[in-house]
Amino acid sequence: MSDTNFQILQPQPLLIVISGPSGAGKDTLVAAMQARGFPFHFVVTATTRPRRANEINGRDYFFVSKEEFARMIETDELIEYAIVYGDYKGIPKQQVREALASGKDVIMRVDVQGAATVRSLAPEAILIFITVDNESELERRLRERKTENAEELALRIATARKELQKVENFDYIVVNADDHLEVAVDCIQSIITAEHRRVQQRKVTL
Repeated sequence: MSDTNFQILQPQPLLIVISGPSGAGKDTLVAAMQARGFPFHFVVTATTRPRRANEINGRDYFFVSKEEFARMIETDELIEYAIVYGDYKGIPKQQVREALASGKDVIMRVDVQGAATVRSLAPEAILIFITVDNESELERRLRERKTENAEELALRIATARKELQKVENFDYIVVNADDHLEVAVDCIQSIITAEHRRVQQRKVTL
């Protein structure tokens, strides 16, 4: 049998969206993936919300003023943006394009609304929904963070419950259970590995 026409296809870089309700542990998951040294480009989101005590500008988020964010919108520098709990969040366009052009997989962490926008712009994106065991667990995590006042907390809890109903719009679901962070990271890694083994792969365009 001749192998003249046999050729192993080179995998295309993936655009992977990590999303889910507030309190599901998206930030923690991304940090764990970075700690493992995953060979991906992790997109840093721009936001107008105040920096929390344990966050570093340029690593966790780009913390910008509302005036600067408005300028980024006007000059079309963002793939998507939205108002989230009274503050703006957005994905810088050039950062993602440069990473994909270099051949790297790109991982972005966005809210559920943002994930829907990315899917509309890039149907080839892989959407992973991060959740917890149940609604009670999600509410407990949000309360224990103590990063919002009572009114803000009530809004987050109500929004999170609504976002749990959007799971059918995603490609995969990963449960980030208490004390099982590494299991969730392994699951995400398995999803990405499987996607790279697809025979039919489409190039991501943004």
